[in-house]
Amino acid sequence: MTSAEEEFLQSLRATFKVEAAEHLQDIGTGLLELEKAAAPEEQQQRIETVFRAAHSLKGAARAVNFTEIESLCQSLEDLFAAWKRRESLPTPSTLDAAHRAVDKMSQAIALPAVAGRTGHRAEEASATSPQPVSVQPVSVPTSETETVRIAVNSLDARLLEAEEMLAAKLAADQRAGDLGALAGRLELWRKEWARVQPRTRAAAASADLRGLAEFFDWNHDYLRALEGKVAALRRTAEQDRLLIGKLVDDLLENSKKLLMLPLATLSALLSKLVRDLCRDQGKEAELTIRGEEVTIDKRILEQLKDPLVHLLRNCIDHGIETPEQRRRAGKPARAAITLTVSPVNSTQVEISVSDDGVGIDVEKVKAAAGKRGIATPDTLDRLGESAALALVFEADVSTSPMITRVSGRGLGLAIVREKAEKLGGRVAIESRRGSGTTIRMTLPLTLATFRGVLIESARRLFILPTAQVERVTRFKLQEVRTVEGRRTLTLDGRAAALVDLAEVLQLPSTPHKSDRPEAVPVLVLGAGEQRVAFAVDAVLDEREVLVKRFTKPLSRVRNIAGATVLGSGEVAPILNVADLLKSARTAGAGLRTPAAAVPSAMPAKRILVVEDSITSRMLLKGILESAGYDVKTAVDGIDAFTALRTEHFDLVVSDVEMPRSNGFDLTARIRADRTLAEVPVVLVTALESREDRERGIDVGANAYLVKSSLDQSNLLEALRRLA
Repeated sequence: MTSAEEEFLQSLRATFKVEAAEHLQDIGTGLLELEKAAAPEEQQQRIETVFRAAHSLKGAARAVNFTEIESLCQSLEDLFAAWKRRESLPTPSTLDAAHRAVDKMSQAIALPAVAGRTGHRAEEASATSPQPVSVQPVSVPTSETETVRIAVNSLDARLLEAEEMLAAKLAADQRAGDLGALAGRLELWRKEWARVQPRTRAAAASADLRGLAEFFDWNHDYLRALEGKVAALRRTAEQDRLLIGKLVDDLLENSKKLLMLPLATLSALLSKLVRDLCRDQGKEAELTIRGEEVTIDKRILEQLKDPLVHLLRNCIDHGIETPEQRRRAGKPARAAITLTVSPVNSTQVEISVSDDGVGIDVEKVKAAAGKRGIATPDTLDRLGESAALALVFEADVSTSPMITRVSGRGLGLAIVREKAEKLGGRVAIESRRGSGTTIRMTLPLTLATFRGVLIESARRLFILPTAQVERVTRFKLQEVRTVEGRRTLTLDGRAAALVDLAEVLQLPSTPHKSDRPEAVPVLVLGAGEQRVAFAVDAVLDEREVLVKRFTKPLSRVRNIAGATVLGSGEVAPILNVADLLKSARTAGAGLRTPAAAVPSAMPAKRILVVEDSITSRMLLKGILESAGYDVKTAVDGIDAFTALRTEHFDLVVSDVEMPRSNGFDLTARIRADRTLAEVPVVLVTALESREDRERGIDVGANAYLVKSSLDQSNLLEALRRLA
């Protein structure tokens, strides 16, 4: 190996170490959680997590010639696969062996010990010094002039600050709009006044109501002056809106560029992966990469490594033939694999991986899906070719007759789809027998902001990513058809399932307005035969959206990907399209008719949510209202106690750490008040020490839930017991 090749390999391994730390951390933590898991479902979930981490780490190790790591991962993968198939169960001895393998891999790549039997905290395993990144003007590419090295975490912080400025821009838009509406109302008043003023003045003069006539004169002058001030404010607000808008747009755009990297940063790793895999399998292939100069958000690029590795491995193991097989089929001995990156528009990029191999046997895919119980034989028989091809993205579906070191477990393409959907993108597949396969990922260029459609459903506002909305249209109720017990619409000559968004989200049913228009708005999501039309109350607007990601205990909320703050100050959940499509496929999601809603037999329980974080407060409100509760919010203990003294509540859900008056103090005041002493109190907090728990119980809390181990179902179960 030449010195240049050695240097290149070392640079690849440096990158690999960062990725390996994450995978090893996931495996180590998962093994610890597996030891504690009692329920079979929970055990299977933990096994799936460590299985996928080992699978991804194995592929990354192979790419940089870490054969020892690859071999250890293979052993772990075999062990986890046996657990997954329930051929054996995790035992203390096998768990110990797995922990030793993780420790050995950590030592092999000179990483700190991963959380496990050593007792180290999980954070220590992934703690690394900030990575430096080279920042340079886009106009001077593959050049070292005018560069500076800045820690990546510093750039991340600057970008987040710039993204937060988007809220100021949206607020300025809202204020300008409000002033415009006020000016319009004043204009209407002026016109009405001008219409009636002559008659009222004449009537006042004929009746000798001199005082009233003077008032009319004063009112006219005052209105003119007020109108002038509002007009001046409106002009100023419009100028401010334009100025702030340009400043924020420029700042955000330039800040994003700081963390935009070309695909070329991954191309060397991918080319080596293809070369090594072909060598091991006795195949020949040439990887052509197009669009290497296209820049993508560094955070997205990092998330793309695993999917691209899985796609290329899939091409070589499943797609392309041996040189002899290709010659017999009249093809060149060397297969062609093409990775193409191309901008779709100013906010999206498409990444496709294609090969000229054997293509996909649809019947084998159906057979594999049927064997795994993913769909019934009748359902599989009715699937069209595109829908059947999409089954390859389901976990455990593989057409390979054997499991090899490279693939065959039916996991790689499932990871590709999950990664793409997590990034707010989508995946599609095309294949022709004998001619090859193409898999396309459409992804956002950046993670933080995107264009979103603002909609209303069940009197609530939601955001849907524009990139994932195929079309917005209207339908008439008489156009709805029932096919196999499901309501459908015919769009472009093809049937699409029709569901009510509010019902899919399990929101409380609201009566339809008697004057509701006959044409109902719908948004069509999905693609091909997987399209679903979601009926909503209104499609309001399309706008730029700043994503607020969730943290524990709300890091994974079904059907919700995040939240955003609108210019009006309202918090709107951002819907997770992949979850919506899955939820819509479950039984019972129909379309509510305009008939009057049936009143509830029992009034909803009233809950007071006390939380100083606006995002957590509004999200908790949405979750509880979706469960059928009537919810009011308060920002701290003082605000909450004032509400409790003036209104009736059946239960209080409160954070602990809040300004002015915390949750402990609020609970103590409730228990000390004769009229409130019986109101149940649930404390939800990040404070998890034994002393904090004991203090919560001592002051009179009925339940003390720790955010780090809390999920939506735990909270709702606690409320059902107490309310």
